[in-house]
Amino acid sequence: MAPSEDRELWEARYGAARSVWGWAPNRFVAEVLGPLSPGRALDLACGEGRNALWLADLGWRATAVDFSENALTRGRAQAAEHGLDVEWVAADVLEYRPEPAAYDAVVIAYLHLGPDKLGTVLRHAEAALAPGGTLVVVGHDVTNIADGVGGPQDPAILLTPELVTERLSGLRVTRAERVHRQTDLAAQPAIDTLVVAQAAGSAVSASDR
Repeated sequence: MAPSEDRELWEARYGAARSVWGWAPNRFVAEVLGPLSPGRALDLACGEGRNALWLADLGWRATAVDFSENALTRGRAQAAEHGLDVEWVAADVLEYRPEPAAYDAVVIAYLHLGPDKLGTVLRHAEAALAPGGTLVVVGHDVTNIADGVGGPQDPAILLTPELVTERLSGLRVTRAERVHRQTDLAAQPAIDTLVVAQAAGSAVSASDR
């Protein structure tokens, strides 16, 4: 699918009457980042911004990036309704260059582009991490097609722990596994890839930023 067609598809989806994903954070993002001290966070391909909004509510300085204006409009409305401060950036994550070494956490959740394009986004994410910063990558695993439920059905764009970790060059991987996530679609759980990695160096406290 061409980038313009992809954008039109998501604009249409996010232009529907209801929130596409709901407003609760992804359970694995919350599991990893919830215990950390707030700092600066970057949510790449944020959609409506559920993870960025959750981080902002915890005191993080959150930046949310997506190419869908309809998605960002929804995120801004939700932020205004709840008095949350999020920086919303309209950009394609394949082209977006975040501030280098600036973020204590970077989230990439359910971004399915294929290995080469994913590698580009991962390089940008890695460069954006501050010393000691944490990268969280979560998305539909390739085994979800046969053994899980929901999600894309094209194996060429789905994830494996190995596909993600092989494209991280300078981070220490702390988790790389397949995880199960219960949905309301079926009794069996969905199967996701989860990778957590950390930049070298000591994390800078939020009070120092």
